[in-house]
Amino acid sequence: MKEYKLFLQENAAVISIFLFFLVVLLFFTISADAFLTKRNLLNLIRQSAPILISAFAMTFVITTKGIDLSIGSTLAITNALCAILLQNEINWVVVLISLCLLGLCIGGVQGYFIAFEKIPAFIVTLAAMSIVRGLALLMTEGFTIPIDGTISIVTIGRGWALGIPIPAIITFFLFILCFIVFEHTTYGKYVTGIGSNEESVRRSGVNVNLYIMSTYMLCGLCAAIGGIIIAGRLGSGSSNAGVMFELEVIAAVVLGGTNLFGGRGTIIGTLLGALTIAMIGNGLILLHVSPFYTQIITGLIILAAIWLNTKYFQRRSKKS
Repeated sequence: MKEYKLFLQENAAVISIFLFFLVVLLFFTISADAFLTKRNLLNLIRQSAPILISAFAMTFVITTKGIDLSIGSTLAITNALCAILLQNEINWVVVLISLCLLGLCIGGVQGYFIAFEKIPAFIVTLAAMSIVRGLALLMTEGFTIPIDGTISIVTIGRGWALGIPIPAIITFFLFILCFIVFEHTTYGKYVTGIGSNEESVRRSGVNVNLYIMSTYMLCGLCAAIGGIIIAGRLGSGSSNAGVMFELEVIAAVVLGGTNLFGGRGTIIGTLLGALTIAMIGNGLILLHVSPFYTQIITGLIILAAIWLNTKYFQRRSKKS
């Protein structure tokens, strides 16, 4: 009985989002006939793949008491560059590798200033959000750049394998990888430890700064992958890609039960949080509700999640 209560206490946040996920699923299943169909569900996962992938990485960042507001801008610049490079007839494999390295570099530069120069993550990533988005606008001059549909890289966003969208397969693979790393490796334990008590981890001989920097590099890489997927799915690149993207990603992570103040994270909760937000958007469209309501509801979810997160963890910390 004690073990059961302990399990409920430790996993209260994940259990609550799972129950909320079921409520949303049931509501739209009853109210929208086309919601619980194979075609719609696969389309939902394909469209939400960039958010899911980025949210997995953001879980690592937030668990270390960090935040990355530039993730949408990183997605935008890789999305735009993907189209620009392909138009210049650069091999798609080179483009793919180059954009992933670019994402790593953008995250690495931010991580350096945050971890080694001790500048608050909010300030660094806010500045990067503006700089990177500005560079994307400069390169595209505000225009949408088309991508030739015959190029193989397009299949990353549009292709299917064994009846499943390739973006969904990529998302599943990265979910398993991030879950294993976060829950069952030393790296994941150090990430959680840094968020709980950074100085204690530092005194145990761990290069804390390097670990913090690596989480931002992971965030940049996943944003780049998201940008490539969107470029392939839409068949174009644009500097306007990923607008408000960072808010949806952060909402998914916090809604999933990751402590906004660091020290506690959950990849499974992030998956459920991101899918819940995606279902709300998809369900409202099927119900012919104005898309503007989606942003309002997402904002309310962010507010409610942060409020519950603060109440839950503050109460827990006072008891301990």
